[in-house]
Amino acid sequence: MSRFLAEQFLDRRDPVLGGRCTPLVERASVERHRAIEVTYPDEYRGILSLDVIHDGRCIPDEFLIDRHGGAIEEEALRERFIAERDWGASIIAARLAQHLGLGGFLRVGIARVLLDFGRFPGSTAWLASHLNRFAINFPFSELLSYRQKATLLERYYDGISREFEAALDGKLLKIAIHTYDTHNQSGTVRPPVSLLTRSVGIETHGEMPQGLFDPLYPDILGEFTADRVLRDRMSLLLEKSGIPVAHNYPYNLPEGSLEVRYQVWSFFRYVRRRFEEAHPDAIGDPAFRMVWEMLSDTNLRSSESEALRSHIHMFRRPPEDRRAEFETAEAAYTRVQRFLDADNRQVIDDYRFSPSRASSLAIEVRKDLIFDLDDAGWPIRYRPETVDVLTHAMADALATYLRDDRPLGTPQPFERRDPWYGTHPAKTPR
Repeated sequence: MSRFLAEQFLDRRDPVLGGRCTPLVERASVERHRAIEVTYPDEYRGILSLDVIHDGRCIPDEFLIDRHGGAIEEEALRERFIAERDWGASIIAARLAQHLGLGGFLRVGIARVLLDFGRFPGSTAWLASHLNRFAINFPFSELLSYRQKATLLERYYDGISREFEAALDGKLLKIAIHTYDTHNQSGTVRPPVSLLTRSVGIETHGEMPQGLFDPLYPDILGEFTADRVLRDRMSLLLEKSGIPVAHNYPYNLPEGSLEVRYQVWSFFRYVRRRFEEAHPDAIGDPAFRMVWEMLSDTNLRSSESEALRSHIHMFRRPPEDRRAEFETAEAAYTRVQRFLDADNRQVIDDYRFSPSRASSLAIEVRKDLIFDLDDAGWPIRYRPETVDVLTHAMADALATYLRDDRPLGTPQPFERRDPWYGTHPAKTPR
């Protein structure tokens, strides 16, 4: 195994207590091995992004003191640290990057036991289910003070968000690597690999949940976070390599996941570009600035955006000294809404079928494919042969998709009137 992978396994298992966790998002470099690289058009290398958000180890000093001023001991955290960490995700990402000739991937350094960037900001309740968590994880959600939690979100969650926003600008294919436990809570065995492309809300209710993202985001765009052809190509080549694959099992993507948030963010960036091309008078207008910031607030971190959102959709009274400002922003929002509704919602169809529409695919790999684990879930032995088969099949699937599948587009033997091909009826946001 390469020096990088050996370092990952042998030297980076324990949590790092103390320090400031910088950089917040590491651009982890890997050595290129041209002999193992798959072949695909060079122009696609710049649109690919690999990331790992749950394999960090760092817990900063300021969060090792509880709300009463007492020290939080490492032993009290070790069990949760072992359970929460996506063991081996960086190894999979590194090897996949080598096969794809990318040179590296993005990795969040902060430990998931403290902060989960794949959730909406907030504090997780004790015994909350996997899909009902917030970013501040248990037990820190119980141990830290209000000010410590606010600092954790402002300094780290928001900082990671800014780093990803910059890194993903111009990317059209985001691949997130995660790892999960061998068994469900019921004791049944999980599939070796699961490809996640659908949110909980779409799966359980057939629509995006109300009150999270703006109603201008069409439900039809939430059906899948990635091109189904990519998902199925990945499934096919993994299965042909002897690795069983499931889709959106044993769980779906939570709405707070980076994959779902990235889809909404990408759509509203596209809408803004199209709107400003058609209405250059809106460029630089403070009212439209408020609207675009609200629509792009997919992390739900802006209190000003929340105030405007509640004014527009819940008819709440704005602050008296800002009433005129909020009413002007509401008028700007109405212009954006009419723009999207025009010509049988043509802008939405343009985005749906555009080759520049972004895909975000989450890949879950079972931890025991990467390591032999002890009874506590601690990695004790690396399994390089399995990792090589797994990552080569993934890379081959991505290369085949980019080289052969994506350029062909989707033939249309049917009119685009079916919901999965054409326009959904407009949802009335107000």
